[in-house]
Amino acid sequence: MDLEHMDGLVVEGCTRCPALCESRSRIVNGAGAEDAALVFVGEGPGAQEDEQGEPFVGRSGSVLDAALDERGLSRDEVRITNCVRCRPPDNRDPHTDELANCRDYLERELDLVDPDLVVTLGKVPSQHLLGRDVAVTKEAGSVHEVRIGETTRRVLVSLHPAATLYDRSQQETFEAALDEAAALVGAGESDQSRLGDY
Repeated sequence: MDLEHMDGLVVEGCTRCPALCESRSRIVNGAGAEDAALVFVGEGPGAQEDEQGEPFVGRSGSVLDAALDERGLSRDEVRITNCVRCRPPDNRDPHTDELANCRDYLERELDLVDPDLVVTLGKVPSQHLLGRDVAVTKEAGSVHEVRIGETTRRVLVSLHPAATLYDRSQQETFEAALDEAAALVGAGESDQSRLGDY
């Protein structure tokens, strides 16, 4: 695929997925630092993201923001993006072909930002980037070296922030994964990243 619809980190006017083009009101691009050490990847925009044009701005976004804040990070210091940039109809999971259609945009975004660590938020982005079935609750906090595009990247599996809203018992697992992510990039510390330990 070519990247004719992508200018820097911004995708505009893409029509690769007819169903998503019909259900979206806009393309929701990634937001945050363009040189972030930490990139969070969700599945796709929901209703509020589609309305506001920014990823993770609904209730799950508030959970993520609070978790970042507790670790001395702000939304402006990290980058937050999604596997697909258009809202699927009725908030369904993106289909395999839709994930594939948007894959080169995500790869290009990661190439340009070049983070130290990618954190997958939930089952869909975890399976999409790791290329296999992922038991997210069991694997949360685990780090994997994965080829994404032309680059090998470190990917940390995490629950989706919304999981903590539907099941409070998941809070500890989500928080532990974010603790690990923050520690690995040296958030709030003076000794920088722990990624060299891997």
